Amino acid sequence: MTDHRPDESLKQMADEIFSLTKMSWRQRLATRHLGEEELSESQFLTLDCIVTQGEPQTVGDLQRAIHVVPAQMSRIIRSLENDFDAPLIRCELNQDDKRKIDVRLTPDGRTAHSDFISSRIGRTLELLSRLTEKDRLDFIRVCGQMRKLYDRYDVTEEGVA
Repeated sequence: MTDHRPDESLKQMADEIFSLTKMSWRQRLATRHLGEEELSESQFLTLDCIVTQGEPQTVGDLQRAIHVVPAQMSRIIRSLENDFDAPLIRCELNQDDKRKIDVRLTPDGRTAHSDFISSRIGRTLELLSRLTEKDRLDFIRVCGQMRKLYDRYDVTEEGVA
């Protein structure tokens, strides 16, 4: 029988990643009281998919890309249309298949996407600036390897493929 327990260093790495994630969540919650309209993670991922994959994206394409159920995707779409000072997306019937809805960014959507990235990166830069050059290079190398592993990570009904 194979032992499926991760070795201690893997467990420590996973704990550190989770701890950093929790700290990021807390920091985000702490800044929400400032009254700024900030995107949720699912809203950002939706806008980011449109930016990175190109316009238009269908609602179904977005749903599959960010791994949410149809009802959740509908709520995200409605929120991006209605919950901000101006709509961040524009929806219209797909010209080739009237059963599909195409989603495009508005200029305000592009700004919100860019501002979200700038805000998150700005906070992180403050922290990373305290690392030594060697630690920075090691961090870049390891994060690059992790990104490649995540790119191959495919969630299926049976688990990870």
